[in-house]
Amino acid sequence: MSALDYFAHPTAVVDDNITIGKGTRIWHFSHIQPGAIIGKNCTFGQNVNVANNVVIGNFVKIQNNVSVYEGVELEDYVFCGPSMVFTNIMLPRCEFPQRGSDFYLNTLVKKSASIGANATIVCGITIGEYALIGAGSVVTKDVPDFALIIGNPGRIAGWVDKKGHSLTFDDNGISSCGGYRLKDRIVQLV
Repeated sequence: MSALDYFAHPTAVVDDNITIGKGTRIWHFSHIQPGAIIGKNCTFGQNVNVANNVVIGNFVKIQNNVSVYEGVELEDYVFCGPSMVFTNIMLPRCEFPQRGSDFYLNTLVKKSASIGANATIVCGITIGEYALIGAGSVVTKDVPDFALIIGNPGRIAGWVDKKGHSLTFDDNGISSCGGYRLKDRIVQLV
């Protein structure tokens, strides 16, 4: 890949053996580790760490002070707010190190999900498409598509559309704005 295909600030560290898509921008003091695969037109703010073998889709935006650990996958258009936290080991113990992918629980953040500032994502879960995780929330279990999650532990507080606006549903489960249906706590496009 040509150095002109993506931008890395002079203070960023981009290791060998990585793939970075065209138009991606990597800012101050960030680190991209070996084996990482990053799509096109992504933005990595200051002090972002992308660990070994992480897969990141296209048009992803990761704000300042976020570490994306091995075992985490971000699909296209995911937003990670400032200082939000991913984990990859359920029971960390310094006395009994658990290093390497055999110990990591995988976390998948699906297309267009947004994670607010200072939220914590406990490993081994899936965050659904267009889900919106509120700032400071602690997510400990799978999140359905279009869910609004708040609190500690995170709980479904409502539903949002593709743009993140609140959805309301009538007695038949049809959204007031049209285009969405809620059935059995699952939002679908109609």
